[in-house]
Amino acid sequence: MARLHEYQGKELLKKRKVPVPKGSVASSPDEARRIAEEIGDEVMVKAQVWVTGRAGMGGIKRAANPEEAEAIAQQMLGMAAKGFVVEQVLVEERLDIEREFYAGVIIDDRARAPVVIFSSTGGTGIEEIAREHPDKVARVEVDIVEGLQDYQARDLVRRVGIHGRLLRDLGGLVKNLYDVARTFEARAAEINPLVVTRDGKLYAADCRITVDDYAVFRHPDLGIEIAREFDRPPTELEKIAYQVEAEDYRGTFYFIQMADDFGRGEGYIGFHGAGGGGSMMSMDALLSRDYKLATYVDTSGNPPASKVYRAARIVLSLPGIDGYFASGSGVASQEQFHSARGFVKAFLEQRLSVPAVIRLGGNMEEKAIEILERAAPEIPAPLEAYGKDDTADFCAERLDNLIKEGKIKDLPMPAPRPETREPYTFESPTGTVTYDHAICDTCESKVCVETCVRQILKLEDGRPMLDISREDAKRGRCIECLACEVECQFEGKGGGFVDLPIPGLGEYRKSLVKH
Repeated sequence: MARLHEYQGKELLKKRKVPVPKGSVASSPDEARRIAEEIGDEVMVKAQVWVTGRAGMGGIKRAANPEEAEAIAQQMLGMAAKGFVVEQVLVEERLDIEREFYAGVIIDDRARAPVVIFSSTGGTGIEEIAREHPDKVARVEVDIVEGLQDYQARDLVRRVGIHGRLLRDLGGLVKNLYDVARTFEARAAEINPLVVTRDGKLYAADCRITVDDYAVFRHPDLGIEIAREFDRPPTELEKIAYQVEAEDYRGTFYFIQMADDFGRGEGYIGFHGAGGGGSMMSMDALLSRDYKLATYVDTSGNPPASKVYRAARIVLSLPGIDGYFASGSGVASQEQFHSARGFVKAFLEQRLSVPAVIRLGGNMEEKAIEILERAAPEIPAPLEAYGKDDTADFCAERLDNLIKEGKIKDLPMPAPRPETREPYTFESPTGTVTYDHAICDTCESKVCVETCVRQILKLEDGRPMLDISREDAKRGRCIECLACEVECQFEGKGGGFVDLPIPGLGEYRKSLVKH
């Protein structure tokens, strides 16, 4: 899930007529002072970081005047808080609070519906309130088509013992909160505490909103950089990897960097799974041999070869790993030869220098293993491929043995790709396919046409060309199976190439060299 900062959530609430304290966000002490001057009274200065317990770590403080607000902001900005660095502070009016409540909208996966929760007690976690004071918490499941009705919101508040005008006002606020959650496709939208001041006004004193990963692209105005709920700031590689997923919804690519600042010999493995259960068993097999995870990657849900290629390139860009282990479900329904071709393209381009064991159990696994084994002699580091009949534990044992053996082939550097003499190109969904027809003229196999999975190629005067329109190829008729490059390289003359950009990765790798 993609979390919003408190000030961002309050901006959304304010647009839907949920009252929030007067204030604004500041990125410098001087800004904090100016905001406090505009408010003209005592203010609260609140660090904007995705952590709980901010008050206990000095991230929420009261300022009596603008000068004090400036000094507090000076202390907070740049402060480390559970792995985060405070880059902004929210400066808002201090509320004279008389009573606190909790209001939240949560997507309940078990109920397959949004659930609205209201408590007559706020300030602490709703789980703790429900456990210690169940009579003070009420909830209602909402029909996603009908939405939360006014009478349902009022009844929810009434059930915890609130009546009269406060019942009406709180009911209306809860309804507006639901509308915010629905509009921005939030997995959770919570106001805690929701307060009544001594002059009888309602305010969202604090809020937490998380947006569904797969809805982020529909809300560019939220400015979400990466749709993942990390307990720390995302790394550069995580940002690069997320852009791959954000722009390509064919299958899944989930990338988490599990460690940083390590070197060869420390036992860190680039882990690449496919599917939850099989990946968990595979990780356990590594951990039981005292290895550590440098990455957690998941490419499942029938991803194209191009996505597996990009995932492998990103994993291999993490310096210091001692091995590459790809192992997930042993019964995947996706055609595993797509993943195999993605791995081969990445390993050849990156000049794989650490042992790799790839377990691709499932549909067409025999063909996948054949593709990987065919490429192994051309790759400096040992590469072994296995299928569903080989357990994750066995495969982890093989990787352990290969790492301990430390054998790397002394292969000559491949010749640079020659300049294309007679290019024929077309765009695929995320890249560009090029054939050098001057090389194709010397090829007898025409393997690119034969192995094209979607059969979108034809031979014209003995040369491979599209048998569909260029627009259809770009829209997805070309599924980026990479056969036109990988098969051409091993069974043809090497005239086919697929360029699959990974924005930011080149710059990231250059920065590693500088350091």
